[in-house]
Formats: sequence, structure tokens, C-alpha cells
Amino acid sequence: MELKPRSHRKIKELIQKGVDIPNPLTLDIGEEVEVERISGKGVRIYPGCRIHGHKTVISDGVEIGHEGPVTIENCQLGPEVKLKGGFFKESVFLEKASMGLTAHVREGCLVEDEAGGAHCVGLKHTILFPFVTLGSLVNFCDCLMAGGTSRTDHSEVGSSYIHFNFTPDGDKTTPSLIGDVPRGVMLRERPVFLGGQGGMVGPLRVGYGNVIAAGAILRGDVTEENKLVIGKSYTGSVVNFTPNQYAALSRLISSNVLYLANLLALEEWYRHVRHGFFSRQELGEWMYQGALEKLAMAKEERLGRLRLMAAKMPESMIRDEPDSTSAARKREFHEKIAPFCELFLEKASSPNTLERKEAFLSRLLDVGRSGNTSYIETIQSLPDDTRKKGTEWLQRIIEDVCQKAAAFLPALKLFRK
Repeated sequence: MELKPRSHRKIKELIQKGVDIPNPLTLDIGEEVEVERISGKGVRIYPGCRIHGHKTVISDGVEIGHEGPVTIENCQLGPEVKLKGGFFKESVFLEKASMGLTAHVREGCLVEDEAGGAHCVGLKHTILFPFVTLGSLVNFCDCLMAGGTSRTDHSEVGSSYIHFNFTPDGDKTTPSLIGDVPRGVMLRERPVFLGGQGGMVGPLRVGYGNVIAAGAILRGDVTEENKLVIGKSYTGSVVNFTPNQYAALSRLISSNVLYLANLLALEEWYRHVRHGFFSRQELGEWMYQGALEKLAMAKEERLGRLRLMAAKMPESMIRDEPDSTSAARKREFHEKIAPFCELFLEKASSPNTLERKEAFLSRLLDVGRSGNTSYIETIQSLPDDTRKKGTEWLQRIIEDVCQKAAAFLPALKLFRK
């Protein structure tokens, strides 16, 4: 009797297309997978892998499963991506990104060019800018990390690092910004180093050039740059805990607004800058659509978490004096949450923003005419004045969004120290 895998027909089509599959009998490919979204140029799929999802894209030069079995569900893989072993769902990996053995990358992740991690890395709703590197045994969900200029000068997270992304009240309104979008996309900033055996309690902000010493648990923003941060030990104690007080509600919401504003800026960057580079690639349009989808997922995750927290405000207000500032802030947040979320679904359209965008894009076009360079090469070659124009454009988007949010929730006094 001839043995055939369940995916016999699709595996045969892939082999005929040029995909290198050393042991076809061990491969499982879902019937929904579209063969036309898989390149035949230099793709190698090792034994024991499972590939599912009608949105899955596998570009030229991709290697899957070199160190162990890989499961893929609706992921988009750019050229020369290496997923060495693990589980990957509804995430995008751009050119030369890589993940080591037993990675667990869940939905909403965007791993940009030449970024990645070693073994046992857990990600969900995480955005890593080019070159960012994660060590082993890292849990780094709900973060955006930028910084660095190349594979030899990159932001890094040491091994056994955790981003603590739940509050004591069980909320996940805890996204952290390590770097930012307006300066991070220009690939000129000093790298950030988060030392191993440490962690950060979100939501936090960390500036460029900062080094967080190994073993430190970061509990506050470090927005200054080029600092060495050595954590302090806490004396053990047992104290009373009252759930759902939300004494720091303004800071919590401000952090989420800033994170969402950075996502909007990154979305604009993809639409107006990165799109043209995707169009040069085989399967590039599907890669581009996948990236936009992940940014939309990131926004909806943050908004969904804010909605869940807003629903808890009436219970929290029971402990407050009816006319107190605390009660007013919670009431405002609860009552305005639906229209508040709509603010983050609008496109950037202020005259100042559009003017800055056009000024940058015209200069970018002039640089692009000089040759068929890659995205990384083009951005790295931008003159300082051009780069400044781009940063001003993206920063204006963020400032506009933050101003609108602060005006919409006046009682919360967002972004005030």
C-alpha cells in the first residue's frame, strides 16, 4: 500500500514549484493553504512541520524547522526568514527575521527586518523594530521596542527577562514603549539594553541609549537617555490590598493613549513609506496587507483592554466620595469610553501633519531615485535633514492624537505630571 500524507496534493504542488521538502511524509499542510502564496525560490521546510491558514505567506529563501518542528497558522514570512522551531500564529516576520527553538509567538506580532530571538521566547502583540534581539527564556508580550542601527549595534533583551503585563487588578492595560516610532524608524538611535534575569512592570517607557542592569525590576519610566539603571531591592512586607482602586488611573490611561498614538504613526509609516518597498518583492503585497492587519490587531487589543477596564469603574466608584476627583475621573472614563475609542480609528489629517508628511515623502522619493536599494539601505542613507522631516511628521501624528484624547477626557488630566 502506498503511504501518502493527508496533504499529499499540496505537498506535490510545492515540490513541483521548487520548494525543498526533505521528508514529505512528515509534513502537514492544511487544505486552506494557498500554494500561490508560497515561493518556490530557496524555500526549505524540514520534517515534522505543520502549515495552516489561508493567509499564510512564505517568501523566497525561508527556512522552517531547522532545529525542531514548526507550526504556522496564518503567518506572513518575508524573504530569508528563519523559524527554527516552535509555534507561530497570526504574526508577521519581515526580511531576515529569525526565531530559535521552542519559540511561542502568538497573534498580533510584527517582527521587522533582521530582528528576532533565541530559544524559548514568548511573544504576543509585540512589535520589534529592525535588528532588535531577544535572548533565551524571554516573555515579552505587549511591547514595542526600537533602537540600534545594525546587526552589530542593536537593542537587546537579556535572557530570562519578563515584561509583566497584568496589573494586580487583572487588567492588561499595560503596553510598554522601549524607544518610540518617530525616531525608531529612522534606524539612527542608540540601542537599549534590558539586562538578563530582570523585568519591567508595564506600562512603562524607556528612552534610547539606556542600560537596565541585570537583575533589575524596572517599575517606573526612564525617559531620560543614555543612563545606567541599577534596580533597588525591596524590603519584604505584608500589607492590606484593596482591589480595583485605580489610584493611578490617569497615568494608566495616558500610557495607553501614547502607545496607541505610536501605533497610528507606525501605520502611517507603513502606508506611505514601507508599502513601496513591499511592492518590489515577490508576494510583497500579501506581506504588506499582513503587516497592516497586525497593526490593526494591535490597536484593537489595546482598545479592547481599555473597554474592559472602563466597565469596572462603577464598582470602583463605590468606595469614593460622590463628589471626589477620583469619582469624577472614573465616571468620565466609564461614560465616554465608546467615543473615546473612536479617536484612534481616525486617519491623521491635520494640515500640519499633512504638510510634514509631504515634505518628507518628496525627499524620500529623491533618495529612492538613486537606485533599487532595500528598505534598510534606503532609510540608513537618508540625509539628516530628511530624517528630521520624517520624525517631525510622525511626532506630529502622536501629538495630535494625545491632544485630542486629553481634551476628550478633561477630568483625567492626561499627560500632566
